[in-house]
Amino acid sequence: MKAVLALRSTLFYAGYGPIVALFSLLSCTLGLLLPLRQRQTLATTGNWLIHHWLRIACGIRVRVIGWQHVPAAPFVVLCNHQSPWETFYLQRRLRPVSTILKKELLKIPFFGWGLASVKPIAIDRDNPRAAIRAVMEQGQQRLAEGLNVIVYPEGTRQPYGSVGNYARSGAALAAAAGVAILPVAHNAGRHWPPRKFLKFPGEITVIFGDPLATEGMDSKQLTLAAQHWIVARQEEIR
Repeated sequence: MKAVLALRSTLFYAGYGPIVALFSLLSCTLGLLLPLRQRQTLATTGNWLIHHWLRIACGIRVRVIGWQHVPAAPFVVLCNHQSPWETFYLQRRLRPVSTILKKELLKIPFFGWGLASVKPIAIDRDNPRAAIRAVMEQGQQRLAEGLNVIVYPEGTRQPYGSVGNYARSGAALAAAAGVAILPVAHNAGRHWPPRKFLKFPGEITVIFGDPLATEGMDSKQLTLAAQHWIVARQEEIR
């Protein structure tokens, strides 16, 4: 069984690498001639292909619950962080978006250049004060421009079944901008574990919750509400 998983995972990465390289290059070259929304659509066509290739090569399907809860207006997403899967999926599905990410990613040839072209919010994790300031200032600017902002409050990917500490910056951004929080939960780490080569067949379930209104709530209350909802949903879909 492990040999079969290794073979299927190898097949996946044989397609994954060229897809990432091609669409990153297209995004930071031809994509720069396009308005941002069209550029994001071009760049995340690679994401769409990756998810279809993941299903073909590794037998990993996706089940979506609660898509009707996604609001039309700009919002802040708070999502658990388990796998590379959710970064590809949400960037495509919730576009136009701006994702909060560590600035080191922008230095990766091709991949980082493509990321930079779609207007993320790059932060310095070694300087927490500057990072929070960047999230608040750039985040409000992105929301005012009509982009949704994706935040992974755990910061780094957590092993499947674990829960990290939830930072309050995403909730603080939503409250300051007066926009709703869209909580999202998934179990992608069960099938595409972080920092692991093998992929495991099955069904990734992603759940979109009812938006959380931010009026009259502080960042601590909002973060706890989102965390409780996300953790509860994670338990349901384990």
